[in-house]
Amino acid sequence: MTVQGPERTFMTDANQAPQDAHERTDNRPIVAKFGGSSVADAGQVRKIAAIVRANPARRYVVVSAPGKRSGSDKKITDLLYLCHSLGEQGLDASAPFAVIKDRYLGLAEELGVPGAWEWLRDIQQHIADGADKDWVASRGEYLSARIIAAYLDAEFVDAIEGISFGADGRLHGAETYTRMGSRLGAVPKDKVAVIPGFYGQDVKGRIRCFSRGGSDVTGAIVARAVHASVYENWTDVSGMLMADPRLVPNPKPIQEITYREQRELSYMGATVLHDEAVFPVREAGIPIHIKNTNQPEDDGTRIVTTRDSANTAIVGIAGRRGFTIILTEKAMMNQERGYGRKVLEILEANGISYEHSPTSIDTLSVIVTDEELNGKESEVVTEIRRIVQPDRIEVERDIAMLAIVGQGMVHRIGIAAKVFMALASAEVNIRLINQGSSELNIIIGVSDSDYERALRAIYDVFAEES
Repeated sequence: MTVQGPERTFMTDANQAPQDAHERTDNRPIVAKFGGSSVADAGQVRKIAAIVRANPARRYVVVSAPGKRSGSDKKITDLLYLCHSLGEQGLDASAPFAVIKDRYLGLAEELGVPGAWEWLRDIQQHIADGADKDWVASRGEYLSARIIAAYLDAEFVDAIEGISFGADGRLHGAETYTRMGSRLGAVPKDKVAVIPGFYGQDVKGRIRCFSRGGSDVTGAIVARAVHASVYENWTDVSGMLMADPRLVPNPKPIQEITYREQRELSYMGATVLHDEAVFPVREAGIPIHIKNTNQPEDDGTRIVTTRDSANTAIVGIAGRRGFTIILTEKAMMNQERGYGRKVLEILEANGISYEHSPTSIDTLSVIVTDEELNGKESEVVTEIRRIVQPDRIEVERDIAMLAIVGQGMVHRIGIAAKVFMALASAEVNIRLINQGSSELNIIIGVSDSDYERALRAIYDVFAEES
């Protein structure tokens, strides 16, 4: 059973200033964040120790809750949410907590870290006393950080000492960077600091969690607060790849990518870190370096503000399934003021966000995810017919979208031609085309049945050039 935690939009207050250029020095620290797979067992924690000790600049370490050791394992955070859910219903949570306790006690014992019994007993008591959901969920990262700090002989710095939320769940950016920077600045220069990811504290003293995977965001906040030279995000993959390895055999790695390009690929499903983790460091011009805990010698992927795209026009191809096209056609539509606005207002009134909106002189299409449209299609179609009175309205389902991403395409003739020729050679029919004026990407819509063939065909064309 998986119980999801609260989802919060990463929003900061408006008065946070980017890091000044004069604050950047050659001896700036490195922030290293280690994900769930990197802290899954004692062997993985020993790898963390070796990585941290290999570079004295790695002074700030952010950790997640332990991930799965095998396919049969349960995620610690899921178990904590389950404990809270059972407690809320007045049911016994001792069974899932026993699994949590065994994981942490085994980890602490193998690493030779004392104190885990007391920490766990205190948490179990708080759960029994009715601790709220965010407090319970945050204990996975808390325990992970306590144990790893003790093993590294490092200073444990609780995230609540620096990360500040408002009562509405919005991050107080300027206050957070100041508080976290001040607290971490007090750590002795010869000491490493270990900070739990995923949570902070609001103005009322309550624990607040980011959305799932939010330890990535904590790492970015710490990097911004200490003016890091780089934010290292250590995981179980050696960076980003040009395409989904489940669909393309041995896709090429991406060595360098801009924040804008990464956001485009991430939106289409190519994600190795939390979407919101880029904002604190991007604003300060701090690069992110995706690295593999199990293969630290691999180059990984650097996410930077700008890159030389002269030799690499396209950095990656990604895609998502599960889209629907709502197509409307009306003669002289281009002369009817407000037509597009009315269609989009109908979607808004039904709580639907749209993804793309290709148009022609007499047609307007909106592309929405099946998840957004679920259960609302009939009402939306009825409202469009009533309000804008189109000559024709069609709903086309089972659409997949592909994004060809690269800032270099704006200066390269023939990129679109190569995409279309590759799809034609693969006998894939294009259902829609969308390209923004920035020419950072080309969006292609195809039938779901053609999705995998289309992605491989496009990858094969551009992989030769990268």
